[in-house]
Amino acid sequence: MAQGRVSAVVAAAVICLLVMALHCEVAEAATYVVGGRGGWTYNVSGWPGSKKFKAGDVLVFNYQKGAHNVVAVNNSGYDKCSTTPRNAKVYTSGKDRIRLVKGLNNFICTLPGHCGAGMKIQISAS
Repeated sequence: MAQGRVSAVVAAAVICLLVMALHCEVAEAATYVVGGRGGWTYNVSGWPGSKKFKAGDVLVFNYQKGAHNVVAVNNSGYDKCSTTPRNAKVYTSGKDRIRLVKGLNNFICTLPGHCGAGMKIQISAS
């Protein structure tokens, strides 16, 4: 009987450690302000630099409401400065928070001329 209790305690401890490990991984998600102090503006493509982004990290796009927007697009949309897919979500709050997915995350401003003038960014998340 005592050996069964010890096994149950060990199993409970292992489960507890696994839950804590999973919780720590979720807690490690970071929040980044795109463009730093300058916010979401033109020529921020170099902003990611050597940052190591992970799926689940949050990007905050700060800009004057009405002056810009943020649209998540695929690679073609990024290259051509177009909203692809056509039903892409358009963020317009001026304080948009977008959670990164694993792989390449592309964002553009779709106001006329903005993306073509450099208001776009690509972020790779592991």
